[in-house]
Amino acid sequence: MRQFSLMLAACLIASVSAADEPQILDVAVAQSGTGWRVGVTIAHPDTGWDHYADGWEVLDSDGNRLGYRILHHPHVNKQPFTRSLNNLVLSDGAREIFVRAHCSVDGWSDETVRVELPR
Repeated sequence: MRQFSLMLAACLIASVSAADEPQILDVAVAQSGTGWRVGVTIAHPDTGWDHYADGWEVLDSDGNRLGYRILHHPHVNKQPFTRSLNNLVLSDGAREIFVRAHCSVDGWSDETVRVELPR
């Protein structure tokens, strides 16, 4: 019985920590001149300066960082929220990007969102 209780506790702890990851709810992309505008909507249970979603990045299909958006403050009372990155330069022929979010406590989210670029 004790072993089952320890396993159950481990599962609960894992699910609670996973719940603290920032969730990307939406990604909107639009070409703007020679660059791209990427708007990302995130939900995260920000508690204040000690624990908040503090950024997100755009990656290419090889995992190379194309851009990074720093989130300069917590959004405790503004959930979910959307922030944009402008003038993102993509290689000619790029067909997709990937976006993942960062938390000041938990680090990078396990979830990476694939976004097809409009043609």
